[in-house]
Formats: sequence, structure tokens, C-alpha cells
Amino acid sequence: MDVLIREARPGDAEGIVAVLNPIIEAGVYSALETPLTAEAERAFMASFPRRGLFHVASDREAGRIVGFQTLEPFAAYTHAFDHVGVIATYVDLSLRRGGIGSRLAEVTFRQAGRRGYEKVFTYVRADSEAALAFYCGLGFRVVGTAEKHAKCGGAYVDEVIIEMFL
Repeated sequence: MDVLIREARPGDAEGIVAVLNPIIEAGVYSALETPLTAEAERAFMASFPRRGLFHVASDREAGRIVGFQTLEPFAAYTHAFDHVGVIATYVDLSLRRGGIGSRLAEVTFRQAGRRGYEKVFTYVRADSEAALAFYCGLGFRVVGTAEKHAKCGGAYVDEVIIEMFL
């Protein structure tokens, strides 16, 4: 598949939720529980932090969004964390393990360094071995586990805390 990685635009909202909602509905890949509307996604994009990065992966031939990745500042209440970004990666369930996430990360990491980020941080569901393997394959390391950190569908889920220095 010929994939173009580019900055997200408001017109991508429908394609983004088309990728994200099946992941949410599966109930095993993310701590997100409520499917989103395109309008909600556009509102999220409109309020996205200026220092943040929001990229989509678009299938050039089909003209559809097949994945996306965000990197947001870790905290806004102090400058002590300005060098830390929180990453999230989502790829169409039918296209996972095809290199789309890695391609997104290449672009995100390159641009993150230019925006002053030195470290990338995130949480991964402990029961999502594929997500943990993906991030570790990019160079992330496990920092620890936050026990019962999420409550999804009434059940507690541990979150693995991972980080990577750029």
C-alpha cells in the first residue's frame, strides 16, 4: 500500500473516527470506551495544543485514512515537562502490523525533536501485547505498571508505562 503521512486536517475527522471507532468498540486495544462522532473529533482537533503533532496515514490509491498518531505536551501547568510528549497511535484493525504505525512514528519523532520534545511517554494496556511490542520495537522501554489504572467495561485493567528518549 502506498501510504502518505501528513498533518491532520479538519476534513479528516470522518476518516479518523472510521479508524478509531472499531478500535474502541473492540474493547481490548484502548482505554477509550465511547465511540466518537466526526463533530466531536473536529472539536478535538480545533482545541489540539499548538505544540502538538497530529498526523494521519492516508492510502494514496483509496484516498482514505488508514491510521493516525498524536503527540501532545505532557502537562500545561508547568514548563518543567515541556520536553515530554504523550503519544497515541491508531491503525485500521485490518491493516495492523503492516508498517503504518512505524511510518507515522518516523515522521512524528523527527518533527517532535524540532519542537523541543526530548522524551515520548505513554501508557499501554497490559493486556495489549501487540501494542506493547509495537512501541518496544520503536525503542520504548517499560518504566513500570500502574495497577488497576483503567476501569473498562466494569473490569480493572493495568496500564504499562513506557517511555523513549528521542
